[in-house]
Amino acid sequence: MVSSMIGFLFMILPALLLAFVFRWIRIMYINSEEQIKQNEQIISLLSDIKKQNEERT
Repeated sequence: MVSSMIGFLFMILPALLLAFVFRWIRIMYINSEEQIKQNEQIISLLSDIKKQNEERT
């Protein structure tokens, strides 16, 4: 009984590990998309600040 449970755990472990890796990759992909959007907003704001400073001088 215990032997079959241990065998089952070793059999299912690669599938669980693979699912975890795919989930982790998906989370990283979503976070990188959000980071790209934030970087674009930062660049836009910095460009606006630069234009305002050029107008003052």
